[in-house]
Amino acid sequence: MRCVECFAVFARCLLLGVVLVVYQVLSSFVFAVSAFAQDGNAGIREATSKVVGYFDTGLDLMYAIGAVVGLIGAVKVFNKWNAGEPDTNKVAAAWFGSCIFLVVVATVLKSFFGI
Repeated sequence: MRCVECFAVFARCLLLGVVLVVYQVLSSFVFAVSAFAQDGNAGIREATSKVVGYFDTGLDLMYAIGAVVGLIGAVKVFNKWNAGEPDTNKVAAAWFGSCIFLVVVATVLKSFFGI
């Protein structure tokens, strides 16, 4: 009987130690989260200012993509025109339309959001 009682005391001490460690970890986690907490409105204002700051860069990127697509389209239309293929007008309209669409979308987004 003495060995069983000793084992029970050991198990209780071990369980108490595990509970204390878990409590310490959770309390330090809660403290760390509360240290980084801020007002919700301030977070939304900060996110808005960052997005507005990135919008001009994204707009320039869209214009650059439009320029590259325009150049690729011009080369493809030129090759079709020199080869004498009959659907050159249709291909030229598609490439030109895609470039115009990209530029118009970028401009409309900028004016829609008032940036």
